[in-house]
Amino acid sequence: MVLLARALYDHHLIVLRVIGEWWEVDLTGMDKDAAVTVLADTLQALDLTHEMLFLPEEEVAALHALAAGGGRVPVAMFSRRYGDIRPMGPGKLEREEPWLAPESPAEGLWYRGFLYRGFDSADDEPVEYFYLPDELLAQLPSAQVMDSAEIVTEDAMPVATLTAAAPAAVPELFAAAPGDAIDDLTALLSEVQRLAPERDLPSSSLAYLLDKHPSRQNLLLRLAYEMNLLRRSDGILRPARAAMTWLQQARAVQLVALMEAWSQSNWSELHHTPGLVCEAGSWEYDPIAARTTLLDAMPHTDEWVAIDALIDAIKTHTPDFQRPNGDYRSWYIRDQATDVYLSGFESWDDVEGRQLHFILTQVMFWLGMVDVADNAVRFSALALDWLHGRSPVADEVRVPLVVNADGVLVVPHNAGRRDRFQTSRIADPLPVLRGKPFHYRLSPASLERARAQGIEPQRVLAFLEEVSNRPIPAATKRALERWAENGVEARLESVVILRVRDAAVLDTLRRNPKTRPFIGEALGDLAAVVRRADWQALRDVTAQLGLLLAVDEDESSAS
Repeated sequence: MVLLARALYDHHLIVLRVIGEWWEVDLTGMDKDAAVTVLADTLQALDLTHEMLFLPEEEVAALHALAAGGGRVPVAMFSRRYGDIRPMGPGKLEREEPWLAPESPAEGLWYRGFLYRGFDSADDEPVEYFYLPDELLAQLPSAQVMDSAEIVTEDAMPVATLTAAAPAAVPELFAAAPGDAIDDLTALLSEVQRLAPERDLPSSSLAYLLDKHPSRQNLLLRLAYEMNLLRRSDGILRPARAAMTWLQQARAVQLVALMEAWSQSNWSELHHTPGLVCEAGSWEYDPIAARTTLLDAMPHTDEWVAIDALIDAIKTHTPDFQRPNGDYRSWYIRDQATDVYLSGFESWDDVEGRQLHFILTQVMFWLGMVDVADNAVRFSALALDWLHGRSPVADEVRVPLVVNADGVLVVPHNAGRRDRFQTSRIADPLPVLRGKPFHYRLSPASLERARAQGIEPQRVLAFLEEVSNRPIPAATKRALERWAENGVEARLESVVILRVRDAAVLDTLRRNPKTRPFIGEALGDLAAVVRRADWQALRDVTAQLGLLLAVDEDESSAS
């Protein structure tokens, strides 16, 4: 910290004389060195505890706040509560004499010699502090070194008791904490396994994830990386060995693993909060701070808490949870709707408030941690087990898969996640419908992909018999055996058919060098195949040659 004499040197001589007058010390005619020496001896000899009996209550609270902060508090944080010091040079000080009518507790302490201002560095950035010199700090009985974000004032309360200000009645309707994050993460691992090496997420088969919320897939991918379920080798994304262990666990165990990973994750909720645009810059953000604040603030019981009241209580008592320096000016965040920069503490509701609401009602809900009602929230039973260090109950009953005769595999939601993952290795996923089981289809492409992974048709059959607990339909079994013997025996293609009234027209189009590339396989004398990608180009070219092609209405609208 800083000694008293060094702190006094930062004052103008006129301020030193004002402080001297307050303590009945005449510094008239002294130079700065002499004034500092005399004043330092005078202030050091004071009984600060006794002098505080005669100070205004707000100034006493400000001194306690400084002591609780270890003797110093960032200016931005201190000024919000106790005011600032009006900047004045010697001339203006003589004219206005601000010590006669201080505008804030900070100014009152400043002109008594009980408050000083200085700079220090935090994370390589200069931070301006108000502080108490060592000699004064040592006189305060409450001088305990604490984090500056935990300043205790006369009306502050511990974070853990904030919920006393935010009770909520038991709602009639609420959304119970879901467990589908497990299904979605299984889908991501499955899709990563299924995709060709040159492709990357997202895939059209995962569109339903983006429909739930644009950030949900991003969060699950990050957690999968941080849980070592995914790895990237030589630029190729693949499930890691640990994924198979996770997939075999009970759903409750898997969800708790996600909660634990999220509590320590580097995933930035702030950058995904709806309505906010976070620009790149040198400012740093710790995503764990907001989560910790919420986890500590909510009661670790099944009590309901009013969301708005909880966020208001955090704003009142621990507003700087993610800005320990109290700096609300250096982060570059815009409001997406208005494109206005959200700067200053006056933007707390639009930044911190939105972020806390997003974490409570979206992120924690996705992970099965909270039940959510209209402006109310509470921890789920599984989250309470995690918070209290209790092992989750793994009493899951798993349902077998269904293998249909048309080659479609039906995977119920309560089937084993490992079984669903393995199914994705041998079959193509079909679109996911809310509330419906997952469906996959066996196809030549999926079987070829399985063979590339060393999974031959006989192993496919053995796997399907194992996970369905019943004989495979004869048609499906025969289809797999025929593919193993003959490969692809038939193919469905989506093409456009060109029909002509006279065979000579088709013959002319085949001979013309401008139209020849577009004419495919003949379907008799009066028809030929045209690739879907080429039909509009063929129509344009034939028009230039004096032949107008009629187009079916359905085909025209499909384009």
